[in-house]
Amino acid sequence: MSHSGKSISDLGCDGLADQLRESLICEANKPDFRELDLGSPVSPLRLRPSAVTTTTTTTSSSSSSSGSVSGRNGNYQVARRSESGTGSHSGELSGLSESSPTGPNRNLKTGHARSDSGTTAHPLIYSGQGSVTSPPLNALPTGNICPSGKVLKAGIAANRSTRTDVLGSGSGNYGHGSIMRGGGGGSGSGASKTAFVDSVNTAYVRGGGVDVMGRAMLSVDPEEVKRMGNEMYKKGLFMEALALYDRATALSPGNAAYRSNRAAALTALGRIGEAVRDCEEAVRLDPNYGRAHQRLASLMLRLGQVENARKHLYFPGQHPEPTELLKMQAVEKHLNKCTDARRIRDWKSALRECESAIAAGADFSPQLSMCRVEALLKLHQLDDAESSLSNIPRVEPNTTSCSQTRFFGMLSEAYPFFVRAQVEMALGRFENAVTTAEKAGQIDPRNVEVDVLLYNVRLVARARARGNDLFKSERFTEACSAYGEGLKLDPSNKVLYCNRAACWFKLGMWEQSIEDCDQALHIHPSYTKALLRRAASNSKLERWADAVRDYEVLRWKLPDDNDVSEALFHAQVALKKSHGEEVNNMKFGGEVEEISSIEQFRAAISLPGVSVVHFKVASDSQCMQISPFVDILCGRYPSINFLKVDIDENPLVASAENVRIVPTFKIYKNGSRVKEIVCPSQEMLENSVRHYSF
Repeated sequence: MSHSGKSISDLGCDGLADQLRESLICEANKPDFRELDLGSPVSPLRLRPSAVTTTTTTTSSSSSSSGSVSGRNGNYQVARRSESGTGSHSGELSGLSESSPTGPNRNLKTGHARSDSGTTAHPLIYSGQGSVTSPPLNALPTGNICPSGKVLKAGIAANRSTRTDVLGSGSGNYGHGSIMRGGGGGSGSGASKTAFVDSVNTAYVRGGGVDVMGRAMLSVDPEEVKRMGNEMYKKGLFMEALALYDRATALSPGNAAYRSNRAAALTALGRIGEAVRDCEEAVRLDPNYGRAHQRLASLMLRLGQVENARKHLYFPGQHPEPTELLKMQAVEKHLNKCTDARRIRDWKSALRECESAIAAGADFSPQLSMCRVEALLKLHQLDDAESSLSNIPRVEPNTTSCSQTRFFGMLSEAYPFFVRAQVEMALGRFENAVTTAEKAGQIDPRNVEVDVLLYNVRLVARARARGNDLFKSERFTEACSAYGEGLKLDPSNKVLYCNRAACWFKLGMWEQSIEDCDQALHIHPSYTKALLRRAASNSKLERWADAVRDYEVLRWKLPDDNDVSEALFHAQVALKKSHGEEVNNMKFGGEVEEISSIEQFRAAISLPGVSVVHFKVASDSQCMQISPFVDILCGRYPSINFLKVDIDENPLVASAENVRIVPTFKIYKNGSRVKEIVCPSQEMLENSVRHYSF
């Protein structure tokens, strides 16, 4: 506008109307909205001044008292709504269900004037009825009816007059950009109509509705901004709702309802800690605000904070919601049982009760989730405990009321660090364990459990470091003693057992090495280093069956490790020899042998041991897909002879073996066929090969 710096009273009523008309008519003179910080894009469509008459209905007896200004032709009206007081919670999202927000004007229809005192209503859609005048034929109505920049052609309006424009069916309040054809059902099904309504609703939000939200973000009326926030919330657009509630809160920082509504949007976005803080602020602003107490009680229960939830659920002057009351009682029951089980180290019961408390309603409690991790760790389910750490709910920032509570006798913030330090120790990350335990000690320095853990972690870390130094110096006996000192403090540490097993192995004390490996694998059954050392110790003791068993597991875990494959091969050869089997011409490695004659084929399958024959055709697509995998199996199972026969080039072999379909695999043991597989999957083929490799 060219009159910056002037107030409305300085311009006068007529001057304001003139300026409004000029800004709407002259497209070339309006500012580029990209240069303005509107918070969201603004639709390029604009009403021409004669297209729509905006009306306002108020309960005031005169236009001057309602704050409206009329133009000379009466075509424009501007109304100002009086700002709500902070004591009013009009438009608060009601009901415990966060998916069903309501406001004081929820029953008003779009395009109808509001009857509230001091309230402005904007007709959003032309409906052909009521006090809104029909637009002329060359006018562009509000919404996404025409593509941007195009004007309705003459004659189109006459064709449209036979059909009515109505709001999309359904319960959605669509607003701008939601006009759809009504009346004619045609051949469209109910599903297609529903899909169309959904698309219209999307168009409102992502198209014309963005314009509405942009204007709401520029509004100086907090109640109007809050109302639009409620609409966005009801549509499931929680980020947009949060932005509008932020705007309303900035305009009226002392309004408790805006804080509470903001907490609802944050809860829907999973930002529980921030939601708690907003609810606490709402209660501080208005200590008698029952809805904020209810919402805060629900949030506290999700965090497992039973006592805090009870304080707000039994707020004076209101009755607890029955559903929330039952939920709180269930969480409290399981939490108490979990605490008792943990005290007596009954970890199976602690795990069960902890999971029951989470299922009962404390689904966002970091402490209960960490209790589950601790129970899994004590039950020697280390892999599950480690993976569960990535699923711990994050509650940031921490609130004052939450930080004052205790879980299992220690401050709520200290317990997650307490458990994590134990996991770090069990995984052999001793430096991380010390750092994490120190954090728990800083938060709760007077807790006995935390003090004992920190003391032990420091000593165990020192013992392990000293043992490693001695091992590197080849002082294996002293290294065994150092690791043993650490195990006295932490008798469930797999790393210390495995390191001591390595010392026993170097000293030639293979029985002791196997015993320590067994202890480490009892704590962590898939511990690779312990499997390697036990297999090597068994090989030294010529316990070939045990060595082959461990090497087989290792080959599955480390399929590309050539050292493991070679060790397995030698263990298998030794096992065959111990059983009196012939092992002539067996060698490690090699490639799949190609058969070129019937005599070569018969000689190859007659060799001692197991032979796998791949019957194929070079041009067949399935054969081309599985042939590379046969090469891989040849490396993984070096004790097995792998052969390939092209039946087009060797019809005598194919005829003698009655092979008509490719790919076909036949397994022979000591010259006798034991299995035939036609067109197998890779998994099926490897399972069969592995079965006959023993």
